[in-house]
Amino acid sequence: MMDNKLTKILLAGAFAGLIGGSAVLAGQEIYQNYQVTHSKVLTSAKSSKKMSSSDTASTAYNKVANAVVSVINFKKNGSSYTESSEGSGVVYKKGDGSAFIVTNNHVIDGAAKVQILTNSNRTVVAELVGKDSMTDLAVLKVTDADDLTAASFGDSEKISVGQRVLAIGSPLGSEYASSVTEGIISATKRLVNADDSSNNSYGGSTVIQTDAAINPGNSGGPLINLAGQIVGINSMKLSSSSSGTSVEGIGFAIPSDQVVDIVNKLVKFGKVTRPALGISMINLSQVPADEQKSTLKLPTDVANGVVVYKVNAGSPASKAGLKKYDLIVGIDGQQVSTQADLREKLYQHKVGDKVKLTYYHGSEKKTVTVKLNQSLQS
Repeated sequence: MMDNKLTKILLAGAFAGLIGGSAVLAGQEIYQNYQVTHSKVLTSAKSSKKMSSSDTASTAYNKVANAVVSVINFKKNGSSYTESSEGSGVVYKKGDGSAFIVTNNHVIDGAAKVQILTNSNRTVVAELVGKDSMTDLAVLKVTDADDLTAASFGDSEKISVGQRVLAIGSPLGSEYASSVTEGIISATKRLVNADDSSNNSYGGSTVIQTDAAINPGNSGGPLINLAGQIVGINSMKLSSSSSGTSVEGIGFAIPSDQVVDIVNKLVKFGKVTRPALGISMINLSQVPADEQKSTLKLPTDVANGVVVYKVNAGSPASKAGLKKYDLIVGIDGQQVSTQADLREKLYQHKVGDKVKLTYYHGSEKKTVTVKLNQSLQS
């Protein structure tokens, strides 16, 4: 009976959220403001420019206005194309007459053709360079880019709660293109649950929370600081709580440090290959204290970690001997407190690498070496 009760708790917590599709999170469960470390940036595009007292919303907007575009998704309907949906994007790099644009994966998902609308009201057909459903990012390329400028990335590790930011994009479509809203950063690293449009669960995703107004159509547009630097890519909003209560002023953006890492990989490889343990997991903090003691049988002084609630057959974790209800607390000697911790540290490795996992099986603390295989997520 107790085992069944905990299984229901784990499954409820693991599949509470939805990312992608409409870019609106209904009933999303928001967890603690976890502090994690992002992957190192792989390009020199990230700027170290500091804000000055002369920076204003107007000057910041003007710096990036010609880099922000509307992104239009066309589906094939017989012999013709019909507009399916619209979102936003931002040019982050120009060279040899071409411009590279980052947007959300769900904005271009399933498109037969993608077209952009520039700030000067010009339409250009775009080429898909690569996409990644797990981070909800995609890169487009246009070769007719004379009226486009490139925005620069700021360091999302240096943002702070209360800092003023602007969201720029096309809320409700290109009719309202280049709209700008202002707000503050409400949380620098908020952990939300993440599924893709096919309901594949990706566990926790670490995002920036802001109260700047974000609406359908803003997806893929930049969240900028007052120095005019991209600190995040707007991806989703919370429209209602799990109880159905209407919610205002809770939007999310993918941190710029993560964006830079992913877009570089998409440009180079067209996709992102990730290592995997082959487990489903949930944070220990989501398991009631009595269940931690009675079902997980953990020592009373263990307060954080990641609970394994499913081990895939034939996976690296299975081969290493991990079982359901084991608690992972470390990887390569570094502490693991949450899913975000484990994912961040895991993704610093390559497929085929060996890692050392520290975990509890009941009250017994163990260490095991695991050889990583390739994740099925794309």
